[in-house]
Amino acid sequence: MAARAGTGTNQEAVRRHNLGTLLRHVHDTGEVSRAELTGRMGLNRSTIAGLVTELEGLGLVGHASPAAERRGAGRPSAGVRILDDGPYVVAVDLAVDHAVAAGVGLGGRIGHRATAPISHDTEAWQVGASVAALVRQVVAAAPPGAPLLGIGVAVPGMVRRSDGLVRQAPNLGWSDVSFGSIVLAALDLDVPIFLGNDADLGALAEHRLGAAVGVDDLVYLSGNVGVGAGVITGGLRLVGAAGYAGEVGHLCHDPLGAACHCGSRGCWETVVGAPAIATALRTSTEAARLSDVLEELTVAPRELRPIALELGRGLAAVVNIFNPSVVVLGGYFRPLLRLARPEVAAGLAERALRPAGDAVRLALPGLDTDSVLLGAAEIAMEPVFVDPVASLAAAVNDAPAHLAG
Repeated sequence: MAARAGTGTNQEAVRRHNLGTLLRHVHDTGEVSRAELTGRMGLNRSTIAGLVTELEGLGLVGHASPAAERRGAGRPSAGVRILDDGPYVVAVDLAVDHAVAAGVGLGGRIGHRATAPISHDTEAWQVGASVAALVRQVVAAAPPGAPLLGIGVAVPGMVRRSDGLVRQAPNLGWSDVSFGSIVLAALDLDVPIFLGNDADLGALAEHRLGAAVGVDDLVYLSGNVGVGAGVITGGLRLVGAAGYAGEVGHLCHDPLGAACHCGSRGCWETVVGAPAIATALRTSTEAARLSDVLEELTVAPRELRPIALELGRGLAAVVNIFNPSVVVLGGYFRPLLRLARPEVAAGLAERALRPAGDAVRLALPGLDTDSVLLGAAEIAMEPVFVDPVASLAAAVNDAPAHLAG
């Protein structure tokens, strides 16, 4: 009897694993044929059909017309697609001076957005209240009856992997802040919440959905007030023992350089971060204003070119350490690369070891300015790819009622 019970349990675990794997394939592509799913998963047609039927019953996928361009004998295989009004998560991109929240459905479909400013001298609980207000706006705009799977929050700081504690976020002035608990308390809602470093999540999104799909070794460099990196190596996220890997902005760039807010001196971000860029352009360090200024430029002004050169020189250290095949430049570095790619490339060539430098390509984000936001969505969605049945059972189906008032 015990052996049979164990076998049944194992079969159930395999079934749920296969459900999650199939859902992941559809999520990554938005739409895929059943024949292609059969080939990718190594399962027979009847098993794939059964899994698709179950996911349809859960409200996760729907029927798509057969792909007309497919060649070969026989009828084209029916397709499977993500539903537009299915389950969703709320993703939050928390920057130093503003926060953006959006509803994101499976397939990376971004719905309603809400934005609020964040003051530099605001306490963490006040930021949490602002983020909770954004979450309420997003949930209120979600399709009626769509289950809320969870909340993902990207933070510009060091987030402990084990429990999401923000150990240090210097540009926010935070130390050992349980920001997830603060947000949930402000919402008065029991829903899974996941926190991660903004650059790590940018790398995850670009790897799964953006410019680095199919690339197993990449670095996503986030340039905001500070500088951070998310690293994918061998197809896996490199997060470190506790989750703090990637703080490349605090690599020593000039031992005699300016003091850094981290307490050290001459960190790389002191010469390429937002304050340095704003000073060069004689404009505000406020994120929206600085982004607008950079995006409006069609030619790199003379004052910006030395920063681009230092960006390349610092990138050389990153490339020498991690040997990526692609470096995706996000945040303020996105327009900087567009404006001054020759200077960035020259700085990289100057200091990178030639074999590593020859192997790397600099790329703009495939997700435009949404890399970090979609990365936050990805971590919040992860449970539904592990076990769709359990994840939906735990989802909040009447979130607007819970959050009213």
